[in-house]
Amino acid sequence: MMDIIRGRRSVRAFRPEPPSRTQLEQIIEAAGWAPSPHGRQPWRFAVITRDALKARLADAMGAEWRAQLALDGQDAATIALRHRKSQERITGAPAIIVPCLYLEDLDVYPDEGRQAAETTMAIQSLGCAIQNMLLAAFAQGLDTGWMCAPLFCPDTVRAALDLAPTMHPHALIPVGLAAKDPVRRPRRPLDELVVRWE
Repeated sequence: MMDIIRGRRSVRAFRPEPPSRTQLEQIIEAAGWAPSPHGRQPWRFAVITRDALKARLADAMGAEWRAQLALDGQDAATIALRHRKSQERITGAPAIIVPCLYLEDLDVYPDEGRQAAETTMAIQSLGCAIQNMLLAAFAQGLDTGWMCAPLFCPDTVRAALDLAPTMHPHALIPVGLAAKDPVRRPRRPLDELVVRWE
């Protein structure tokens, strides 16, 4: 297990060979085994393999991202370069899994504080489900990335993929075989991670 955890990497460029439907199903099944509040599994997944749909998603998200980069004061050349690279990450991936938060089955509380905690638990469990997916993909010899862009434009993603209003897109997970080895960032040592142990 530690070899899989250490071996998993975040890939941005993929070869064209697609993963099989069975491989994608196993990745989604692994997500379903993640811990979740009350065992409710507050996640749903859209699996995108059609080129036309990937292009539609990339175009819709790209238009919004360009506007956001302009608001950040980035110059036109930088915006164009970042937009192109983002488009290539989406359209160049053989498959994309879109994890969505699904809150309809969670407990409902009369007070705002507990309801917010319930939502936070669901979001945390979605992260666990995504991690399971990343590890399951790597265990099958596949590579993945984790793009959080849908958090900044959930309505755009929902519209591009024709998802129900109850689906809250949180990420894009490209899946395939790495076109090249990514540059890996160093990990913090244990003495920086543990703030108290007694």
